[in-house]
Amino acid sequence: MSDLTLSQAIDNIYASLNNDNEEIDLHIAALKAVMAREGVREAVFETAKLAQSNRQGRKIMQSYFKKRGVSVAFSA
Repeated sequence: MSDLTLSQAIDNIYASLNNDNEEIDLHIAALKAVMAREGVREAVFETAKLAQSNRQGRKIMQSYFKKRGVSVAFSA
């Protein structure tokens, strides 16, 4: 996973979310490692690509990722 890019890690999260959160914790850990390596403080997700793009779904996602040490933001 050392050659994983930030965009690839985020795409893996989208795929996991669309597959009923399959291996989500593994993908979050990989995203966290990539963010640390690249010096990124916040992962930005497009709301249109989320399984639940409503406010409640975004807040649940933010909370879940925050508990795992990843700060999340959303773009339109």
